Amino acid sequence: MFRYFPTNYVWDLSVNLAIEMGAKMGEIQEMCAPLQEAAKQPDAAGTKAFRATWVSMADKLCELAAEDEAKGRLISAGDKYGRAATYYLTAERLQAHGSEGRMALYQRFQEVFNKGIKLAGENCERIEIPYGDSHISGLLVRAEGVTGRAPLLVQVNGLDSTKEMKYRVGLPRWLAQRGVSSLIIDQPGTGEALRLQGLTAVYNSELWASKVVDWLEQRDDVDAKRIGLEGVSLGGYYCPRAVAFEPRFACGVVWGANHDWRDVQKKRLQKEGSFPVPHYWEHVRWVWGAKDMDDFMKIAENVHLDGVVDKIKVPFLVTHGEKDSQIPLHWAQRTYDQLVNSPQRELKIFTEREGGVQHSSFDNSANAGAYIADWVAETLGGRTAL
Repeated sequence: MFRYFPTNYVWDLSVNLAIEMGAKMGEIQEMCAPLQEAAKQPDAAGTKAFRATWVSMADKLCELAAEDEAKGRLISAGDKYGRAATYYLTAERLQAHGSEGRMALYQRFQEVFNKGIKLAGENCERIEIPYGDSHISGLLVRAEGVTGRAPLLVQVNGLDSTKEMKYRVGLPRWLAQRGVSSLIIDQPGTGEALRLQGLTAVYNSELWASKVVDWLEQRDDVDAKRIGLEGVSLGGYYCPRAVAFEPRFACGVVWGANHDWRDVQKKRLQKEGSFPVPHYWEHVRWVWGAKDMDDFMKIAENVHLDGVVDKIKVPFLVTHGEKDSQIPLHWAQRTYDQLVNSPQRELKIFTEREGGVQHSSFDNSANAGAYIADWVAETLGGRTAL
């Protein structure tokens, strides 16, 4: 794990995630150098300072991108807009719910991200899936070198990630190389579902997962018999739950197991384990639509996989970093142990040798992501060699 702020795990987590999304070290240095003292301040003051330097860099990149556009250098402009979007999102993610300007910053991030994708000509298309009176938004990445119907892996967020973060980290690109398409979604409780539509999280993730499968079955470029599901971090709960109760999924993968999130919350109340975001308790109440802490803890009682995982009857891969400081390693073993009806279960612990030892491999996603991509390709009928 790259430690720029030795006393602030949450900020270092954000910096590492930005690196995984393509941030440049020179730009990180320029953004972070003025923040050493701010990193030691309480959340409200510290995150305000963090936002100022990261937004300033993003603004500068947008100015440079506009200069490229004026010269017709659209690929270069798209690249700069893409990095600017990463910096806007990193700043937005650390702000408190309801903080002044947070919504405008998120909307600016989306505008810049979408512009960068378009100008750079990336293999990425925004889609919307009907969901009740609203919709679930997603990013569709098509398999490379495949004619007709391709296998596809649906990918879902954790507590505080977004579809754009998961797209930038790289799994959709690695899968596309292997002949597998991707659909990365902002499920209820995450990304724009939470911020723009007010869709809060639900423990029974099969409710929204089934709507996604319904939509995919109507497409002529997707093999409906080869649709898998992957979840990162808290998605390590959502994914097994959905696969257990939605039998149309052909396989499942968790990138960071999350077998008993209710226990994690009880431990965090006792100051055990690392928090993923500042203003943590305010954030989780927002995500789950809880009116107060008592209400949140009642909701959290449902967020576990005991009595659920044994219903999975398709291949399933459980991965975890051996030094995960957010979710203890023993929960990965418990998920694997309860996969008694999976015809092909596997537990992969990422060690120092291959990297990716931190929570959901945010310290080094390349080797861990490649392992997951290869497993998915082998399981869904993609390829692992060109």
